[in-house]
Formats: sequence, C-alpha cells, structure tokens
Amino acid sequence: MEPTHEFGGSPAAAAVAPIGSPAVISVRGEALLVVEPEVVDLTVVVSTQAKDRREAFERLVKRNDEVLALLRSYGDSVERIESSGVAVHPEVRRGGRDEKIRSYSGAVRVEVRIADFAVLGEIVSRVADLEAARLEGPRWRLRRSSPVYRKARTRAVGEALTRAQDYAEALGSRITGLIELADTGLMQSEHVRATGYVPAPGGVAFGAAMPVEPPVLDLEPASQEVRASVEARFYATQPMFEIKAED
Repeated sequence: MEPTHEFGGSPAAAAVAPIGSPAVISVRGEALLVVEPEVVDLTVVVSTQAKDRREAFERLVKRNDEVLALLRSYGDSVERIESSGVAVHPEVRRGGRDEKIRSYSGAVRVEVRIADFAVLGEIVSRVADLEAARLEGPRWRLRRSSPVYRKARTRAVGEALTRAQDYAEALGSRITGLIELADTGLMQSEHVRATGYVPAPGGVAFGAAMPVEPPVLDLEPASQEVRASVEARFYATQPMFEIKAED
C-alpha cells in the first residue's frame, strides 16, 4: 500500500517531479573592484580683459603660450595637452536703448592628462600661481583600455556560475549547460577625496619671474570603483525531491 501523509487533516499522495525535461536556473552575477586611478585630468582656463579687442587677444596669446610652455616642460609626465575652446567677446554696458562696449574679454581652455602622479601637486601649484589662470580638477580615472574592466567582467561571470551552482545544489540537481549570458552594464564611479575647483590667486604678474616657488599641493588619488553585472540562464537536471499534493 502506498504511504499517505496528513496535511491539515487531509490525506496527500507523494509524487516525484518529471525528470525528462531540464530545469532552468536564472541568476545575476555582480563584481565590484576598488582600484587606484591610472590617469588624472585637469582643465586650465586662462583669461584676459582689455579695452581694445586686439590687446585682449594679444594678452590671451601670451598667457596661453606660457601655460603651454609650463605644461610641456614636464615631458612625458604630461601625457596629453589639448586646447578645447577659445573665446573673445565684447563686454557690453546697457543703458536704456543704447549699448556701449566697455571692454573685451577672452579665454582659452586647455585640457591636460597627467600619468605621473608624482608631479601632479607641483603642476597644480604652479598653474594656480599664475595670474588670470583658473584650474578645474583633478578628475581621477582609469584608462578606457584598462585591464581592470576585463577583470571585473570575468569575476561577474564567475559569480553568476557560482550562484547558479549553489541554487542547483540546494535543489539536489546540477548545472548541465549555459542557455544565455547577457551583459547588464558596466559603470565607473569615484570616491572623491581631492577634486573640484582650485582657485588661482593673483599677486604675481603673468609672465614675470616668480621670486619664490609656490608651495606644492599634496593631492591624494581618488579610488575608482569598477562594477560589472551579468545575467545568465543555465540548464540543470530536474531536482530529485517529492512534490506533495492534496487529493
């Protein structure tokens, strides 16, 4: 006679799940790596103002040349120097319907990428010590080709497989094959410890010899978080457990 089990006073028959078709286990695998940055980006903005348009432009050329010369003096420590914008425009004073040009303003933006962090503080200090120069940054980051991204993706796939195997083991089954693996995103963020706007103090005539070297600003690299996430579906054997059903 087949055994019966009582659930809430009602008899129940024992049944075994069919084992002909494979089961499917769907999981998500995630990875988080916290690493040191590989490069740092700065933006240097030099500006000028004069009564005459030509004079404003000539001052801008001189100040831009001095910034470029300073940056190039560091050789390979400065990986990239790019001029990303130039503007010269009139400053208009409005009074009723009349408009009068008061002066002309100009600005040049220079994008800088530094790979040698040992010179970063010195560069920041020297640029900030220039009159009419504004410094934005630092912006810490990894290179686009960094092997850290591949490492994060590989760990995410391994996490997905481990999680699927854990689920299969808990059910009394085993993984038999992969159905699908989908990348659900890869992003980078920052723990910022030293970033933002560094003011450019005045007091030294632009282009004049500095009597005293400016103090060097000590900047701490900001750790980079690299996240990877995948979704995976696996075939598994049918779990060997009994399904209790009421009569």
